[in-house]
Amino acid sequence: MTKRIHAALLEQFAEFMGIHMGLAFPKEKRLDLLKGIYGATKEFGFEDPEECIRWLMSSPLKRPQIEKLASQFTVGETYFFREPSAYEALETQILPELIRSRWEANDRRLRFWSAGCCTGEEPYSIAVLISRLIPDLRNWNILILATDINPQFLQKAQEGIYREWSFRGTPYWFKENYFIPRKDGSYEILPQIKRMVKFQYLNLVEDVYPSLFYDTNAMDVIFCRNVLMYFTQEQITKVVERFYHCLLDKGWLVVGSSESSHVLFPQFVACSFPGAILYHKDPKAERKLRGFVHTEHTGLAFSPRKEESKISSEHIHSSRSHTFTKPVRKTSVSIEIDPPSTEAIVSEETKSEYDRLLELYEEGQYEEVISKAGTILPQHEKDTKLMALLAKAYDNQGKLNDAIFWCEKAISVDKLNPEFHHLRAIILQEQGQLEGAIASLKRALYLDSNFVLAHFMLGNLAHQAGRHKESRKYFENALSLLSRYDLDVVVDAADGLTAGRLKELILLMLNKNNHNA
Repeated sequence: MTKRIHAALLEQFAEFMGIHMGLAFPKEKRLDLLKGIYGATKEFGFEDPEECIRWLMSSPLKRPQIEKLASQFTVGETYFFREPSAYEALETQILPELIRSRWEANDRRLRFWSAGCCTGEEPYSIAVLISRLIPDLRNWNILILATDINPQFLQKAQEGIYREWSFRGTPYWFKENYFIPRKDGSYEILPQIKRMVKFQYLNLVEDVYPSLFYDTNAMDVIFCRNVLMYFTQEQITKVVERFYHCLLDKGWLVVGSSESSHVLFPQFVACSFPGAILYHKDPKAERKLRGFVHTEHTGLAFSPRKEESKISSEHIHSSRSHTFTKPVRKTSVSIEIDPPSTEAIVSEETKSEYDRLLELYEEGQYEEVISKAGTILPQHEKDTKLMALLAKAYDNQGKLNDAIFWCEKAISVDKLNPEFHHLRAIILQEQGQLEGAIASLKRALYLDSNFVLAHFMLGNLAHQAGRHKESRKYFENALSLLSRYDLDVVVDAADGLTAGRLKELILLMLNKNNHNA
């Protein structure tokens, strides 16, 4: 017999879930809430659901509890190229121009984020789309980040194995060209497509983003479809604001068709495409619905030949003659730097200025940070904290040449600061200069062998390169160092990440290593 839950306690738990996981359970969704509670009661080893609820609400939720709750309260229903009109808008009108402009600027970098990626159909759809549009993928630095709160979904996504139900509505060539049939009737996505996607755990309600550490900064396109509909209004507002700051200017937010609303996305320009509304980050544009002219195309969902939707080299170069030159490193400030010093010199006056700029940075006001720093740095040429903050602001705008310039200025003044070498490694990794990133991280460890994040990042880079034994060594070093920390202590240079949270991430990576070994 199912035990009864008192209405007042049920209401309290609904509010608790809204605060800690962002999930909304209005009265019309009470059956979903009850179903999740009964599943969670069994998952946590309780017999009485009220006892389980009181136990959960007795203290802040920890990562294992959130994961188990996510497995009971989140829905895993998705399929490849779901709501194809959004993909067609990207394929025919948005991405061709973006790719062309990056090619002409000699900045062959694209960044996508599938937030709430479920079992992986969406990020793999993005990967296939990009592989069709860009004929020379090896010459591009492309990130497709896929995150979810449900570890079971992430595990299935990383396996990349699907059954017929995930292919409903897709053309025959999609499965034939991009999947390998298995004996049990399932299909495994091609290794080269699988390698394009980076999966990781992220809680949209509680984790920090944009973040250089989580790689959620300077995005060109963010997909967050059929996720916000489960959130409370308060959490939707917070998440959308963070997405806005994660995107580059002129970036795009793609949400589910049932989530389109001027009220939910006031920062964005709503752009109408055939069958879809996408949201454009354009700080200088009026906030109004903007229409795009529909053009005939063979379409991703209908064309059996991927060549028909590719952008060829001729298309990228276009009919205009154009000389491609390496971008000139630009800065908004012209200053002379004194000979290197081993200490950062920060005056009391500049500290207060720095604190104000840091607040602006944390609010996502990167252009304002850059502008104001330009008035401060000429009088404080050795303020390495400001230089590093300026580098981060440029990085979040996708201006990596400027970011590396100011990071190296900070290093020239304070060569012995391992955090600056770590920051340099992050920027170099975004530029696709992996060997340079590794060298900077090893320099950071030479300066401070206990620098946890350098061990962690080297472990990640080794894992990506398939050097699993080396990766395991760095991860185990990081775990050993973290054993000295209280779990709630925030790790330096980790964008608010606690030691306990970092430990969990490392254990996940070690499990991946063991699986791949």
